[in-house]
Amino acid sequence: AHPHTQALFLFSGSSLSQHNSRKQTILLGSKRDNITNKQSMPPQANMNDERNSSFIRRVPSETTLVEEGKAPAKQTFMVSKYSLLAMINWTHVLGVHLPQFFIWGLVILFAQIVHQVATDLVQQSALPHDSYVESIAVIAVAVKDLFASFFQAIINHHAGAIFSPAVQSTALVLFVIGYVVRMNNPVYLLSFSTFKAPDEWKLSHDQIVEVMRLQECFTDSSLDFMRRILERSGTGQATAWPPGIIRSFKGQKADRTVEGSREEAKKVIFDIVADALKKAKTDPKELDVLVINCSLFSPTPSLCAMVVSEFGLRSDCKTFNLSGMGCGASLISVDLARSMLAANHSGFFGGKALVVSTEIITPNLYQGNDRGFLIQNTLFRCGGAAMVLSNKWSDGRHAWYKLLNTVRVQGTNDAAYQCVYETQDSEGERGVRLSKDIVKVAGQCMAKNMTMIGPYVLPLTEQAWVVISMAGKAGAKMLKKLLKSMGQKAMAEKMPEIKTYVPEFTRGIDHFCIHAGGRAVIDGIEKNMKLEHYHTEPSRMTLMNYGNTSSSSIWYELEYIQDEQKSNPLKKGDRIMQVAFGSGFKCTSGVWLKL
Repeated sequence: AHPHTQALFLFSGSSLSQHNSRKQTILLGSKRDNITNKQSMPPQANMNDERNSSFIRRVPSETTLVEEGKAPAKQTFMVSKYSLLAMINWTHVLGVHLPQFFIWGLVILFAQIVHQVATDLVQQSALPHDSYVESIAVIAVAVKDLFASFFQAIINHHAGAIFSPAVQSTALVLFVIGYVVRMNNPVYLLSFSTFKAPDEWKLSHDQIVEVMRLQECFTDSSLDFMRRILERSGTGQATAWPPGIIRSFKGQKADRTVEGSREEAKKVIFDIVADALKKAKTDPKELDVLVINCSLFSPTPSLCAMVVSEFGLRSDCKTFNLSGMGCGASLISVDLARSMLAANHSGFFGGKALVVSTEIITPNLYQGNDRGFLIQNTLFRCGGAAMVLSNKWSDGRHAWYKLLNTVRVQGTNDAAYQCVYETQDSEGERGVRLSKDIVKVAGQCMAKNMTMIGPYVLPLTEQAWVVISMAGKAGAKMLKKLLKSMGQKAMAEKMPEIKTYVPEFTRGIDHFCIHAGGRAVIDGIEKNMKLEHYHTEPSRMTLMNYGNTSSSSIWYELEYIQDEQKSNPLKKGDRIMQVAFGSGFKCTSGVWLKL
Protein backbone atom coordinates (compact mmCIF):
# COMPACT_ATOMS: atom_id res chain seq x y z
CA ALA A 1 0.00 0.00 0.00
CA HIS A 2 1.07 3.57 -0.62
CA PRO A 3 2.44 5.37 2.46
CA HIS A 4 -0.45 7.83 2.42
CA THR A 5 -2.65 4.96 3.62
CA GLN A 6 -1.33 5.40 7.15
CA ALA A 7 -4.17 6.18 9.54
CA LEU A 8 -2.20 8.98 11.18
CA PHE A 9 0.17 11.46 9.64
CA LEU A 10 2.76 12.40 12.27
CA PHE A 11 5.09 15.32 11.77
CA SER A 12 7.77 15.65 14.44
CA GLY A 13 9.25 18.96 15.44
CA SER A 14 12.51 18.03 13.74
CA SER A 15 10.71 17.54 10.45
CA LEU A 16 8.85 20.81 10.79
CA SER A 17 12.05 22.63 11.59
CA GLN A 18 13.55 21.32 8.36
CA HIS A 19 10.50 22.51 6.44
CA ASN A 20 10.82 26.02 7.81
CA SER A 21 14.56 26.42 8.16
CA ARG A 22 17.57 25.42 6.10
CA LYS A 23 20.10 26.16 8.81
CA GLN A 24 21.68 23.15 10.49
CA THR A 25 24.92 22.42 12.24
CA ILE A 26 26.80 19.21 11.51
CA LEU A 27 29.50 17.71 13.65
CA LEU A 28 31.84 15.58 11.60
CA GLY A 29 34.47 13.52 13.33
CA SER A 30 37.72 12.91 11.48
CA LYS A 31 39.17 9.60 12.69
CA ARG A 32 42.48 10.08 10.92
CA ASP A 33 43.22 13.45 12.52
CA ASN A 34 41.47 12.61 15.83
CA ILE A 35 39.74 15.96 15.80
CA THR A 36 36.15 17.17 15.69
CA ASN A 37 35.42 19.77 13.03
CA LYS A 38 32.29 21.82 12.71
CA GLN A 39 31.16 21.48 9.13
CA SER A 40 28.00 22.76 7.53
CA MET A 41 25.70 20.61 5.48
CA PRO A 42 26.46 22.16 2.11
CA PRO A 43 25.34 24.51 0.81
CA GLN A 44 22.48 25.93 2.86
CA ALA A 45 23.91 25.57 6.35
CA ASN A 46 25.29 28.39 8.44
CA MET A 47 28.40 27.51 10.43
CA ASN A 48 27.65 30.12 13.09
CA ASP A 49 24.01 29.16 13.64
CA GLU A 50 23.66 26.51 16.35
CA ARG A 51 20.09 27.22 17.32
CA ASN A 52 18.81 24.08 15.59
CA SER A 53 21.49 21.77 16.96
CA SER A 54 19.09 20.70 19.71
CA PHE A 55 16.74 19.33 17.08
CA ILE A 56 19.11 17.44 14.77
CA ARG A 57 22.66 16.68 15.81
CA ARG A 58 25.28 14.99 13.64
CA VAL A 59 27.55 12.55 15.45
CA PRO A 60 30.90 11.17 14.20
CA SER A 61 30.19 8.07 12.13
CA GLU A 62 30.86 6.67 8.70
CA THR A 63 27.22 7.16 7.86
CA THR A 64 26.66 10.16 10.13
CA LEU A 65 23.87 9.06 12.44
CA VAL A 66 21.06 11.50 13.03
CA GLU A 67 19.86 11.95 16.59
CA GLU A 68 16.67 13.71 17.57
CA GLY A 69 16.72 15.98 20.56
CA LYS A 70 13.87 17.75 22.28
CA ALA A 71 11.10 18.63 19.90
CA PRO A 72 7.71 20.33 20.11
CA ALA A 73 4.64 18.20 20.63
CA LYS A 74 3.55 16.18 17.63
CA GLN A 75 0.55 17.23 15.61
CA THR A 76 -1.91 14.59 14.48
CA PHE A 77 -3.96 14.82 11.29
CA MET A 78 -6.83 12.35 10.85
CA VAL A 79 -7.78 10.80 7.51
CA SER A 80 -11.03 8.92 6.89
CA LYS A 81 -10.79 5.16 6.30
CA TYR A 82 -12.68 5.48 3.00
CA SER A 83 -10.03 7.88 1.70
CA LEU A 84 -7.31 5.49 2.82
CA LEU A 85 -8.86 2.59 0.91
CA ALA A 86 -8.96 4.69 -2.26
CA MET A 87 -5.25 5.50 -1.92
CA ILE A 88 -4.09 1.87 -1.67
CA ASN A 89 -2.30 0.57 -4.75
CA TRP A 90 -4.05 -2.79 -4.84
CA THR A 91 -2.01 -3.97 -7.84
CA HIS A 92 1.18 -3.99 -5.78
CA VAL A 93 -0.55 -5.50 -2.74
CA LEU A 94 -1.96 -8.40 -4.77
CA GLY A 95 1.25 -8.74 -6.79
CA VAL A 96 3.26 -9.39 -3.64
CA HIS A 97 0.77 -11.91 -2.20
CA LEU A 98 -0.42 -13.67 -5.37
CA PRO A 99 2.19 -16.46 -5.09
CA GLN A 100 0.94 -17.31 -1.61
CA PHE A 101 -2.66 -17.18 -2.83
CA PHE A 102 -1.72 -19.59 -5.60
CA ILE A 103 -0.13 -22.09 -3.19
CA TRP A 104 -3.13 -22.00 -0.85
CA GLY A 105 -5.37 -22.32 -3.88
CA LEU A 106 -3.61 -25.54 -4.89
CA VAL A 107 -4.18 -26.91 -1.38
CA ILE A 108 -7.87 -25.97 -1.56
CA LEU A 109 -8.17 -27.48 -5.04
CA PHE A 110 -6.71 -30.80 -3.87
CA ALA A 111 -8.99 -30.78 -0.80
CA GLN A 112 -12.03 -30.22 -3.06
CA ILE A 113 -11.02 -33.13 -5.28
CA VAL A 114 -10.61 -35.43 -2.24
CA HIS A 115 -13.97 -34.24 -0.91
CA GLN A 116 -15.62 -34.99 -4.27
CA VAL A 117 -14.14 -38.51 -4.36
CA ALA A 118 -15.04 -39.24 -0.73
CA THR A 119 -18.62 -38.04 -1.25
CA ASP A 120 -19.02 -40.29 -4.32
CA LEU A 121 -17.65 -43.30 -2.40
CA VAL A 122 -20.01 -42.70 0.51
CA GLN A 123 -22.98 -42.49 -1.85
CA GLN A 124 -21.86 -45.76 -3.46
CA SER A 125 -21.29 -47.36 -0.03
CA ALA A 126 -17.78 -48.22 -1.20
CA LEU A 127 -15.92 -46.61 1.71
CA PRO A 128 -14.93 -49.00 4.57
CA HIS A 129 -15.97 -47.80 8.05
CA ASP A 130 -13.92 -50.09 10.28
CA SER A 131 -10.42 -48.73 9.43
CA TYR A 132 -9.15 -45.22 8.71
CA VAL A 133 -6.07 -46.60 6.96
CA GLU A 134 -8.19 -48.64 4.55
CA SER A 135 -10.45 -45.61 3.93
CA ILE A 136 -7.47 -43.39 3.07
CA ALA A 137 -6.09 -46.07 0.75
CA VAL A 138 -9.42 -46.39 -1.05
CA ILE A 139 -9.70 -42.59 -1.44
CA ALA A 140 -6.14 -42.37 -2.77
CA VAL A 141 -6.83 -45.04 -5.39
CA ALA A 142 -10.08 -43.30 -6.36
CA VAL A 143 -8.26 -39.93 -6.74
CA LYS A 144 -5.65 -41.61 -8.96
CA ASP A 145 -8.39 -43.18 -11.10
CA LEU A 146 -10.15 -39.79 -11.34
CA PHE A 147 -7.02 -38.10 -12.71
CA ALA A 148 -6.45 -41.03 -15.09
CA SER A 149 -10.01 -40.61 -16.39
CA PHE A 150 -9.43 -36.85 -16.74
CA PHE A 151 -6.29 -37.28 -18.87
CA GLN A 152 -7.97 -40.01 -20.92
CA ALA A 153 -10.90 -37.66 -21.58
CA ILE A 154 -8.47 -34.98 -22.78
CA ILE A 155 -6.78 -37.43 -25.15
CA ASN A 156 -10.12 -38.67 -26.52
CA HIS A 157 -11.60 -35.14 -26.65
CA HIS A 158 -14.41 -36.27 -24.36
CA ALA A 159 -16.57 -33.34 -23.22
CA GLY A 160 -18.15 -34.99 -20.18
CA ALA A 161 -17.86 -33.37 -16.73
CA ILE A 162 -15.41 -35.27 -14.53
CA PHE A 163 -14.86 -32.72 -11.77
CA SER A 164 -17.54 -30.95 -9.77
CA PRO A 165 -18.44 -27.29 -10.49
CA ALA A 166 -16.59 -26.19 -7.30
CA VAL A 167 -13.37 -27.86 -8.45
CA GLN A 168 -13.71 -26.35 -11.92
CA SER A 169 -14.25 -22.86 -10.48
CA THR A 170 -11.19 -23.12 -8.23
CA ALA A 171 -9.07 -24.38 -11.12
CA LEU A 172 -10.20 -21.43 -13.26
CA VAL A 173 -9.27 -18.93 -10.52
CA LEU A 174 -5.85 -20.55 -10.12
CA PHE A 175 -5.29 -20.39 -13.87
CA VAL A 176 -6.06 -16.65 -13.88
CA ILE A 177 -3.74 -16.03 -10.90
CA GLY A 178 -0.95 -17.97 -12.57
CA TYR A 179 -1.40 -16.06 -15.81
CA VAL A 180 -1.36 -12.67 -14.05
CA VAL A 181 1.80 -13.48 -12.11
CA ARG A 182 3.43 -14.89 -15.24
CA MET A 183 2.70 -11.67 -17.16
CA ASN A 184 3.62 -9.36 -14.28
CA ASN A 185 7.09 -10.90 -13.75
CA PRO A 186 8.12 -8.57 -10.89
CA VAL A 187 11.76 -8.03 -9.90
CA TYR A 188 12.64 -7.85 -6.22
CA LEU A 189 15.70 -6.42 -4.48
CA LEU A 190 16.63 -9.02 -1.88
CA SER A 191 19.58 -7.10 -0.45
CA PHE A 192 22.35 -4.65 -1.23
CA SER A 193 25.69 -3.79 0.31
CA THR A 194 27.99 -0.77 0.02
CA PHE A 195 31.76 -0.67 0.46
CA LYS A 196 33.08 0.78 3.72
CA ALA A 197 36.74 1.64 3.30
CA PRO A 198 39.26 0.93 6.08
CA ASP A 199 40.36 3.92 8.16
CA GLU A 200 43.82 3.90 6.59
CA TRP A 201 42.24 4.68 3.20
CA LYS A 202 40.61 7.91 4.43
CA LEU A 203 42.07 11.37 3.84
CA SER A 204 41.18 14.91 4.84
CA HIS A 205 41.20 17.80 2.36
CA ASP A 206 44.68 18.87 3.44
CA GLN A 207 45.96 15.33 3.06
CA ILE A 208 44.47 15.08 -0.42
CA VAL A 209 46.26 18.26 -1.48
CA GLU A 210 49.47 16.90 0.07
CA VAL A 211 49.08 13.66 -1.94
CA MET A 212 48.76 15.74 -5.09
CA ARG A 213 51.85 17.78 -4.17
CA LEU A 214 53.86 14.59 -3.62
CA GLN A 215 53.17 13.52 -7.22
CA GLU A 216 55.62 16.29 -8.23
CA CYS A 217 53.69 16.97 -11.43
CA PHE A 218 51.24 19.71 -10.41
CA THR A 219 52.02 23.41 -10.47
CA ASP A 220 51.29 25.67 -7.47
CA SER A 221 48.40 27.14 -9.45
CA SER A 222 46.90 23.66 -10.00
CA LEU A 223 47.31 22.72 -6.34
CA ASP A 224 45.59 25.95 -5.29
CA PHE A 225 42.80 25.30 -7.79
CA MET A 226 42.20 21.78 -6.42
CA ARG A 227 42.24 23.11 -2.86
CA ARG A 228 39.54 25.67 -3.69
CA ILE A 229 37.42 23.03 -5.45
CA LEU A 230 37.71 20.72 -2.42
CA GLU A 231 36.56 23.47 -0.07
CA ARG A 232 33.43 24.07 -2.15
CA SER A 233 32.83 20.44 -3.15
CA GLY A 234 30.65 19.34 -0.23
CA THR A 235 32.92 16.35 0.46
CA GLY A 236 33.94 15.64 4.05
CA GLN A 237 37.22 15.24 5.86
CA ALA A 238 37.38 11.42 5.79
CA THR A 239 36.78 10.14 2.26
CA ALA A 240 38.48 7.08 0.78
CA TRP A 241 41.43 6.89 -1.61
CA PRO A 242 43.06 3.62 -2.72
CA PRO A 243 46.38 2.37 -1.26
CA GLY A 244 48.07 2.77 -4.65
CA ILE A 245 47.67 6.56 -4.36
CA ILE A 246 47.99 6.93 -0.58
CA ARG A 247 51.39 5.26 -0.66
CA SER A 248 52.76 8.64 -1.79
CA PHE A 249 53.01 9.45 1.94
CA LYS A 250 55.74 6.78 2.12
CA GLY A 251 57.78 8.50 -0.54
CA GLN A 252 56.54 6.31 -3.43
CA LYS A 253 54.91 7.53 -6.63
CA ALA A 254 51.26 6.70 -7.20
CA ASP A 255 50.70 3.17 -8.49
CA ARG A 256 48.71 3.33 -11.72
CA THR A 257 49.53 -0.22 -12.87
CA VAL A 258 46.99 -2.84 -13.91
CA GLU A 259 47.94 -5.04 -10.95
CA GLY A 260 47.49 -2.18 -8.51
CA SER A 261 44.10 -1.41 -10.05
CA ARG A 262 43.09 -5.07 -9.89
CA GLU A 263 43.98 -5.20 -6.19
CA GLU A 264 41.68 -2.24 -5.49
CA ALA A 265 38.92 -3.93 -7.52
CA LYS A 266 39.32 -7.18 -5.56
CA LYS A 267 39.13 -5.43 -2.20
CA VAL A 268 36.03 -3.41 -3.08
CA ILE A 269 34.11 -5.98 -5.12
CA PHE A 270 34.81 -9.08 -3.04
CA ASP A 271 33.75 -7.35 0.19
CA ILE A 272 30.42 -6.06 -1.12
CA VAL A 273 29.54 -9.24 -3.04
CA ALA A 274 30.15 -11.47 -0.03
CA ASP A 275 28.11 -9.16 2.22
CA ALA A 276 25.20 -8.80 -0.24
CA LEU A 277 24.96 -12.58 -0.74
CA LYS A 278 25.05 -13.13 3.00
CA LYS A 279 22.26 -10.61 3.62
CA ALA A 280 20.15 -12.19 0.86
CA LYS A 281 20.88 -15.72 2.18
CA THR A 282 21.85 -16.63 -1.36
CA ASP A 283 24.45 -19.19 -2.39
CA PRO A 284 26.66 -18.09 -5.34
CA LYS A 285 25.54 -21.23 -7.20
CA GLU A 286 21.98 -19.84 -7.24
CA LEU A 287 22.97 -16.85 -9.41
CA ASP A 288 21.79 -16.98 -13.01
CA VAL A 289 22.95 -13.51 -14.14
CA LEU A 290 25.95 -11.36 -13.20
CA VAL A 291 26.32 -7.72 -14.33
CA ILE A 292 29.27 -5.52 -13.33
CA ASN A 293 29.65 -1.90 -14.38
CA CYS A 294 32.95 -0.06 -14.01
CA SER A 295 33.46 2.84 -16.35
CA LEU A 296 37.22 3.42 -16.55
CA PHE A 297 38.82 0.09 -15.63
CA SER A 298 38.07 -2.83 -17.93
CA PRO A 299 40.86 -5.45 -17.69
CA THR A 300 41.23 -8.85 -19.34
CA PRO A 301 40.04 -11.22 -17.95
CA SER A 302 37.02 -9.13 -17.07
CA LEU A 303 35.85 -8.16 -13.60
CA CYS A 304 32.98 -10.62 -14.09
CA ALA A 305 35.48 -13.44 -14.65
CA MET A 306 37.26 -12.36 -11.45
CA VAL A 307 34.01 -12.67 -9.44
CA VAL A 308 33.05 -15.99 -11.08
CA SER A 309 36.46 -17.42 -10.18
CA GLU A 310 36.47 -16.10 -6.60
CA PHE A 311 32.93 -17.12 -5.62
CA GLY A 312 32.54 -20.25 -7.77
CA LEU A 313 29.49 -19.27 -9.79
CA ARG A 314 27.95 -21.82 -12.14
CA SER A 315 29.52 -22.22 -15.55
CA ASP A 316 26.23 -21.36 -17.27
CA CYS A 317 25.77 -18.07 -15.36
CA LYS A 318 25.31 -15.27 -17.88
CA THR A 319 27.88 -12.53 -17.23
CA PHE A 320 28.05 -8.96 -18.59
CA ASN A 321 30.80 -6.39 -18.02
CA LEU A 322 29.74 -2.79 -18.78
CA SER A 323 32.33 -0.04 -19.17
CA GLY A 324 32.44 3.58 -20.29
CA MET A 325 28.88 4.34 -19.14
CA GLY A 326 29.77 6.71 -16.32
CA CYS A 327 27.95 7.47 -13.10
CA GLY A 328 24.51 6.50 -14.45
CA ALA A 329 25.44 2.89 -15.18
CA SER A 330 24.04 1.24 -12.04
CA LEU A 331 20.38 1.52 -13.04
CA ILE A 332 21.34 0.48 -16.58
CA SER A 333 22.88 -2.67 -15.06
CA VAL A 334 19.75 -3.26 -12.97
CA ASP A 335 17.57 -2.93 -16.08
CA LEU A 336 19.82 -5.32 -18.02
CA ALA A 337 19.62 -7.87 -15.19
CA ARG A 338 15.83 -7.52 -15.12
CA SER A 339 15.62 -8.07 -18.89
CA MET A 340 17.83 -11.15 -18.69
CA LEU A 341 15.77 -12.62 -15.86
CA ALA A 342 12.54 -11.95 -17.76
CA ALA A 343 13.88 -13.47 -20.98
CA ASN A 344 15.57 -16.56 -19.56
CA HIS A 345 14.21 -17.20 -16.09
CA SER A 346 10.58 -16.11 -16.13
CA GLY A 347 7.62 -18.24 -15.18
CA PHE A 348 6.86 -20.00 -11.94
CA PHE A 349 10.41 -20.53 -10.65
CA GLY A 350 12.32 -17.44 -11.82
CA GLY A 351 16.00 -16.73 -11.25
CA LYS A 352 18.47 -14.54 -9.38
CA ALA A 353 20.92 -11.89 -10.53
CA LEU A 354 23.86 -10.09 -8.96
CA VAL A 355 24.62 -6.49 -9.99
CA VAL A 356 27.88 -4.79 -8.98
CA SER A 357 28.50 -1.05 -9.49
CA THR A 358 31.90 0.46 -8.79
CA GLU A 359 34.65 2.74 -10.06
CA ILE A 360 38.37 2.04 -9.68
CA ILE A 361 40.41 5.13 -8.80
CA THR A 362 43.96 3.70 -8.92
CA PRO A 363 44.61 4.03 -12.69
CA ASN A 364 42.66 7.26 -13.10
CA LEU A 365 44.61 9.89 -11.20
CA TYR A 366 45.12 12.73 -13.66
CA GLN A 367 48.71 14.05 -13.51
CA GLY A 368 48.51 17.10 -15.73
CA ASN A 369 47.63 20.75 -15.16
CA ASP A 370 44.61 21.33 -17.44
CA ARG A 371 41.79 22.61 -15.20
CA GLY A 372 39.15 20.85 -17.27
CA PHE A 373 40.72 17.57 -16.14
CA LEU A 374 41.71 18.48 -12.56
CA ILE A 375 38.13 18.39 -11.24
CA GLN A 376 38.11 14.58 -11.38
CA ASN A 377 40.95 14.52 -8.81
CA THR A 378 38.83 16.44 -6.29
CA LEU A 379 35.43 14.70 -6.49
CA PHE A 380 35.80 10.97 -7.18
CA ARG A 381 36.46 8.50 -4.35
CA CYS A 382 36.63 4.74 -3.76
CA GLY A 383 33.28 3.00 -3.43
CA GLY A 384 31.04 0.28 -4.71
CA ALA A 385 27.69 -1.44 -4.24
CA ALA A 386 26.38 -4.96 -4.87
CA MET A 387 22.70 -5.80 -5.30
CA VAL A 388 20.95 -9.20 -5.34
CA LEU A 389 17.84 -9.27 -7.53
CA SER A 390 15.24 -11.98 -8.00
CA ASN A 391 12.05 -12.59 -9.98
CA LYS A 392 11.11 -15.70 -8.01
CA TRP A 393 7.64 -15.85 -6.54
CA SER A 394 8.90 -17.17 -3.25
CA ASP A 395 11.25 -14.20 -2.74
CA GLY A 396 8.50 -11.55 -2.75
CA ARG A 397 7.67 -12.05 0.92
CA HIS A 398 11.16 -11.41 2.33
CA ALA A 399 12.48 -8.97 -0.30
CA TRP A 400 13.44 -5.44 0.73
CA TYR A 401 12.12 -3.60 -2.34
CA LYS A 402 10.22 -4.17 -5.56
CA LEU A 403 11.33 -2.53 -8.80
CA LEU A 404 8.52 -0.50 -10.36
CA ASN A 405 10.08 1.40 -13.29
CA THR A 406 13.39 2.27 -14.92
CA VAL A 407 13.89 4.96 -17.57
CA ARG A 408 17.02 5.93 -19.50
CA VAL A 409 17.40 9.01 -21.71
CA GLN A 410 20.43 9.35 -24.00
CA GLY A 411 21.62 12.67 -25.39
CA THR A 412 22.24 12.49 -29.14
CA ASN A 413 24.04 15.71 -30.08
CA ASP A 414 27.77 16.43 -30.07
CA ALA A 415 27.59 18.60 -26.94
CA ALA A 416 26.14 15.65 -24.99
CA TYR A 417 28.82 13.32 -26.36
CA GLN A 418 31.70 15.67 -25.50
CA CYS A 419 30.68 16.97 -22.06
CA VAL A 420 32.31 14.06 -20.13
CA TYR A 421 35.16 12.90 -22.34
CA GLU A 422 38.19 10.70 -21.67
CA THR A 423 41.18 11.89 -23.67
CA GLN A 424 44.71 13.34 -23.35
CA ASP A 425 45.54 16.93 -22.55
CA SER A 426 47.98 19.03 -24.58
CA GLU A 427 50.90 17.37 -22.73
CA GLY A 428 49.68 13.84 -23.43
CA GLU A 429 48.38 13.13 -19.90
CA ARG A 430 45.27 10.94 -19.87
CA GLY A 431 42.20 12.02 -17.92
CA VAL A 432 38.49 12.81 -18.06
CA ARG A 433 37.62 16.30 -19.27
CA LEU A 434 34.44 17.94 -17.98
CA SER A 435 32.88 20.44 -20.39
CA LYS A 436 31.33 23.76 -19.38
CA ASP A 437 28.14 22.60 -21.12
CA ILE A 438 27.60 19.76 -18.64
CA VAL A 439 25.01 21.63 -16.53
CA LYS A 440 22.93 22.54 -19.59
CA VAL A 441 23.18 19.05 -21.10
CA ALA A 442 22.33 17.38 -17.79
CA GLY A 443 19.27 19.62 -17.39
CA GLN A 444 17.98 18.75 -20.85
CA CYS A 445 18.46 15.00 -20.32
CA MET A 446 16.81 15.11 -16.92
CA ALA A 447 13.82 17.05 -18.24
CA LYS A 448 13.24 14.36 -20.86
CA ASN A 449 13.72 11.60 -18.30
CA MET A 450 11.21 13.10 -15.86
CA THR A 451 8.75 13.58 -18.73
CA MET A 452 8.99 9.86 -19.53
CA ILE A 453 8.80 8.54 -15.97
CA GLY A 454 6.21 11.09 -14.79
CA PRO A 455 3.12 9.23 -16.09
CA TYR A 456 4.18 6.14 -14.12
CA VAL A 457 4.61 7.88 -10.75
CA LEU A 458 2.56 11.11 -10.73
CA PRO A 459 -1.13 11.41 -9.81
CA LEU A 460 -3.48 12.25 -12.69
CA THR A 461 -4.12 15.70 -11.21
CA GLU A 462 -0.44 16.65 -11.53
CA GLN A 463 -0.31 15.31 -15.08
CA ALA A 464 -3.48 17.23 -15.96
CA TRP A 465 -1.99 20.54 -14.77
CA VAL A 466 1.05 19.97 -16.95
CA VAL A 467 -1.14 19.38 -20.01
CA ILE A 468 -3.34 22.40 -19.21
CA SER A 469 -0.33 24.71 -18.77
CA MET A 470 1.26 23.50 -22.02
CA ALA A 471 -2.02 24.02 -23.87
CA GLY A 472 -2.40 27.49 -22.35
CA LYS A 473 1.17 28.41 -23.29
CA ALA A 474 0.65 27.25 -26.89
CA GLY A 475 -2.69 29.08 -27.07
CA ALA A 476 -1.19 32.31 -25.73
CA LYS A 477 1.63 32.12 -28.26
CA MET A 478 -0.84 31.70 -31.13
CA LEU A 479 -2.98 34.57 -29.81
CA LYS A 480 0.08 36.86 -29.68
CA LYS A 481 0.87 36.09 -33.30
CA LEU A 482 -2.76 36.74 -34.26
CA LEU A 483 -2.81 40.10 -32.47
CA LYS A 484 0.45 41.19 -34.11
CA SER A 485 -0.88 40.22 -37.52
CA MET A 486 -3.94 42.41 -36.80
CA GLY A 487 -1.76 45.36 -35.87
CA GLN A 488 -2.38 45.08 -32.13
CA LYS A 489 1.29 44.86 -31.17
CA ALA A 490 0.88 46.80 -27.91
CA MET A 491 -1.90 44.50 -26.74
CA ALA A 492 0.16 41.43 -27.68
CA GLU A 493 3.08 42.65 -25.59
CA LYS A 494 0.83 43.17 -22.55
CA MET A 495 -0.31 39.55 -22.54
CA PRO A 496 1.09 37.62 -19.55
CA GLU A 497 3.69 34.90 -20.08
CA ILE A 498 2.29 31.46 -19.21
CA LYS A 499 4.90 29.11 -17.77
CA THR A 500 4.78 25.36 -18.11
CA TYR A 501 3.63 23.81 -14.84
CA VAL A 502 6.39 21.94 -13.01
CA PRO A 503 4.76 18.91 -11.36
CA GLU A 504 5.35 18.12 -7.72
CA PHE A 505 7.07 14.74 -7.77
CA THR A 506 6.75 14.60 -3.99
CA ARG A 507 3.07 13.74 -4.52
CA GLY A 508 4.08 10.41 -6.06
CA ILE A 509 7.56 9.85 -4.60
CA ASP A 510 8.46 9.75 -0.90
CA HIS A 511 12.27 9.60 -1.03
CA PHE A 512 14.90 10.72 -3.54
CA CYS A 513 18.38 9.30 -4.19
CA ILE A 514 20.00 11.96 -6.37
CA HIS A 515 23.44 11.10 -7.68
CA ALA A 516 26.02 12.76 -5.43
CA GLY A 517 27.94 14.16 -8.37
CA GLY A 518 28.64 17.45 -6.63
CA ARG A 519 27.01 20.16 -4.57
CA ALA A 520 25.81 22.09 -7.64
CA VAL A 521 24.09 19.00 -9.05
CA ILE A 522 22.13 18.46 -5.83
CA ASP A 523 21.25 22.17 -5.51
CA GLY A 524 19.95 22.36 -9.07
CA ILE A 525 17.75 19.26 -8.80
CA GLU A 526 16.37 20.36 -5.43
CA LYS A 527 15.35 23.71 -6.92
CA ASN A 528 13.98 22.47 -10.23
CA MET A 529 11.99 19.57 -8.74
CA LYS A 530 10.73 21.72 -5.84
CA LEU A 531 12.09 19.32 -3.22
CA GLU A 532 12.34 19.92 0.50
CA HIS A 533 15.69 19.95 2.24
CA TYR A 534 15.09 16.53 3.83
CA HIS A 535 14.59 15.04 0.35
CA THR A 536 18.16 15.93 -0.64
CA GLU A 537 19.68 15.21 2.78
CA PRO A 538 20.69 11.62 1.76
CA SER A 539 22.56 12.96 -1.27
CA ARG A 540 24.35 15.68 0.70
CA MET A 541 25.35 13.31 3.49
CA THR A 542 26.59 10.72 0.99
CA LEU A 543 28.67 13.36 -0.76
CA MET A 544 30.11 14.48 2.56
CA ASN A 545 30.85 11.02 3.96
CA TYR A 546 31.96 9.20 0.81
CA GLY A 547 32.48 11.75 -1.97
CA ASN A 548 31.40 11.01 -5.53
CA THR A 549 31.61 7.20 -5.73
CA SER A 550 30.31 7.27 -9.31
CA SER A 551 27.52 4.81 -10.15
CA SER A 552 27.33 3.38 -6.62
CA SER A 553 26.44 6.71 -4.95
CA ILE A 554 22.67 6.18 -5.26
CA TRP A 555 23.00 3.02 -3.14
CA TYR A 556 24.86 4.82 -0.37
CA GLU A 557 21.95 7.25 -0.39
CA LEU A 558 19.35 4.48 -0.20
CA GLU A 559 21.33 2.97 2.68
CA TYR A 560 21.23 6.33 4.47
CA ILE A 561 17.46 6.57 3.99
CA GLN A 562 16.98 3.00 5.13
CA ASP A 563 19.23 3.00 8.21
CA GLU A 564 19.93 6.56 9.32
CA GLN A 565 17.48 9.25 8.24
CA LYS A 566 15.15 10.50 10.97
CA SER A 567 13.80 13.62 9.26
CA ASN A 568 11.95 11.52 6.66
CA PRO A 569 11.78 7.93 7.98
CA LEU A 570 11.35 5.06 5.53
CA LYS A 571 8.08 3.14 5.84
CA LYS A 572 6.56 0.14 4.15
CA GLY A 573 4.80 1.24 0.99
CA ASP A 574 7.10 4.22 0.39
CA ARG A 575 8.35 4.89 -3.12
CA ILE A 576 12.01 5.74 -3.66
CA MET A 577 13.29 7.38 -6.84
CA GLN A 578 16.94 7.05 -7.85
CA VAL A 579 18.31 9.56 -10.37
CA ALA A 580 21.81 9.41 -11.86
CA PHE A 581 23.79 10.96 -14.71
CA GLY A 582 26.47 9.42 -16.90
CA SER A 583 28.79 10.16 -19.77
CA GLY A 584 27.39 10.07 -23.25
CA PHE A 585 25.36 12.00 -21.97
CA LYS A 586 22.60 10.03 -20.23
CA CYS A 587 20.15 10.38 -17.37
CA THR A 588 18.80 7.25 -15.71
CA SER A 589 16.05 6.92 -13.14
CA GLY A 590 14.42 4.08 -11.26
CA VAL A 591 11.57 3.77 -8.78
CA TRP A 592 11.45 1.17 -6.00
CA LEU A 593 8.61 0.19 -3.67
CA LYS A 594 9.50 -0.54 -0.03
CA LEU A 595 8.05 -3.91 0.95
